[in-house]
Amino acid sequence: MRFDRKDYSNETLLFLYQHLLKPRLIEEKMLILLRQGKVSKWFSGIGQEAISVGSTLALEPDEYILPLHRNLGVFTGRNIPLDRLFAQWQGKTTGFTKGRDRSFHFGTNEHHIVGMISHLGPQLAVADGIALADKLDERPKVTVTYSGDGGASEGDFHEALNVAGVWQLPVIFIIENNGYGLSTPSNEQFRFKQFIDKGPAYGIEAVQVDGNNVLEVYDTVRRLAEDLRQNPRPVLLEALTFRMRGHEEASGTKYVPQELFDQWAQKDPVETYERWLLQEGALDEPARQRFRETIKREIDEALRIADAVPMPTASAAQELADMYQPFEAPSQAPAADAATTEKRYVDAISDGLRQSMEKYPELVLMGQDIAEYGGVFKVTEGFVSQFGKGRVRNTPLCESAIVGAGLGLSIKGKKAMVEMQFADFVTCGFNQIVNNLAKSHYRWGQNADVVVRMPTGAGTAAGPFHSQSNEAWFTHTPGLKVVFPSNPVDAKGLLCAAFEDPNPVIFFEHKLLYRSITAPVPDAYYTTPIGKAALMREGDEMSIVTYGAGVHWASHLADELNLSADILDLRTLLPWDEDAVRRTVTKTGRLIILHEDTLVGGLGGEIAAWVAEHCFQHLDAPVQRVASLDTAVPFAPPLEKVFLPQQRLRETVEKLRNY
Repeated sequence: MRFDRKDYSNETLLFLYQHLLKPRLIEEKMLILLRQGKVSKWFSGIGQEAISVGSTLALEPDEYILPLHRNLGVFTGRNIPLDRLFAQWQGKTTGFTKGRDRSFHFGTNEHHIVGMISHLGPQLAVADGIALADKLDERPKVTVTYSGDGGASEGDFHEALNVAGVWQLPVIFIIENNGYGLSTPSNEQFRFKQFIDKGPAYGIEAVQVDGNNVLEVYDTVRRLAEDLRQNPRPVLLEALTFRMRGHEEASGTKYVPQELFDQWAQKDPVETYERWLLQEGALDEPARQRFRETIKREIDEALRIADAVPMPTASAAQELADMYQPFEAPSQAPAADAATTEKRYVDAISDGLRQSMEKYPELVLMGQDIAEYGGVFKVTEGFVSQFGKGRVRNTPLCESAIVGAGLGLSIKGKKAMVEMQFADFVTCGFNQIVNNLAKSHYRWGQNADVVVRMPTGAGTAAGPFHSQSNEAWFTHTPGLKVVFPSNPVDAKGLLCAAFEDPNPVIFFEHKLLYRSITAPVPDAYYTTPIGKAALMREGDEMSIVTYGAGVHWASHLADELNLSADILDLRTLLPWDEDAVRRTVTKTGRLIILHEDTLVGGLGGEIAAWVAEHCFQHLDAPVQRVASLDTAVPFAPPLEKVFLPQQRLRETVEKLRNY
């Protein structure tokens, strides 16, 4: 291995050495503790330390890094107190996740690090969002994120590089190519020869380095970062290396030929650099021993502190509270004499979105065709001319990357809206929503200030992939808020409230209502409280609890049948208004829960179970659920009519009346 010191001083060379040595000595200690049962799992980076250390030290301290399992050198390079790191690995409250997540699955804005989730690829898009925030604010910064060669097979890798290339984001994507994805060798992972071959396909620069040469990594990343700060663009950096231990300790290394270990042992990043420093005269034997002894004492003292911290005491109240960033919405109801304009549902949404953009200069809109075209439903028509293409961004067809970028924007203090062209397409971004947005605050205190707009629902003969009511996928996910307005007034007020709320909000908009209903909507900015239902109609025969288009179906049927019924519009599905449901059930004693979603696993089952537990003594008849058929949404109008629940609602109302 050849080290080229260029014009680096001995002080710089030794600075790199100390930072390279520290993660190695920590790892050696952790492997002992693992065998003693004092840590539960360990992903070893022995043999790969030069990548983390060299790249981290090449950056400015306030530039974000998004590491993986084997990047201990990132954390030590940012001088995170070792006792907090050790407490994190032990599941102690003084760690970064309060015992809620393990290993390097955490972030710390104090040290400008955003840790991974187990799915490997999603953090690449988060890096895009962080870099986008810097670019929008004209901050000359660079973001670094890591992927293994195995993780680069995921779609998130392609999406993140593609978005970074299109938007010219200053991100260095470091690929740690160690030849294996767990036990699967590279020739079973991909057919190309090397990762730098991928760069031209995305229109981005690609560079290869010896990942075991800390000086080469440091110099290359330092040079690239200086350039990217002035000329923002992404770079793919392939670091060739080798993992000297198992994927994690329990998996072993029997699948790796011994000759590979023998070959790469000659390129050990710590030993080779140490020998070169001794030969160069930058390091002598007393200093070598002194550095090791100092680091070992630091490790022992940090372990003593971490060991003294007790395991966390479980508190259900605290666990529930930490799922969301605390937020008390200010009351911003429209004045009784406020000026109004007759608006369609779609116009009210557009109005709320425009006024939120005016209120929050940090709000960025992202979605397919939302810029000049105005979106397929024309919600953002004219927005580019008012707010510019920096804040109203057309995206490639890559839902996962755009949702992940929304989290990255949040990390830098911005707000984001992601428009799903149709709610059905959210499946392509599902992981980012349920595992990144929803869990981020619970895991490490980082809120995801993202609103995902979801045009949803059937009735337009659009078939199985443009008509689904998929709200129940998200009402089952703690950490999200789920909103579904039924009318123009609530559509505007709830959307404005969603942007005020610092937590992730999934905002459903029924496509059939866009241009079929109107109402006098206040012209001025206002909010409708999230989590509060609205009693749309009062009666005493029964209660119909519903939302979205169901509110209109129930109202029309009540008129037709001269039915005296409470019609309760939930408006918010997570959290749903238990007190409002209790009041109406107590009043009428008979309950129908109506939704367009299919029956099995729908929200109606949850509400029915809750009523059975909490309101049983007030019931005069069995709770009834009315929903769409448990099939995919059909295309032909006669089939769609049978699929939807209107006729079954009529039959159920008559049945309950006569019970």
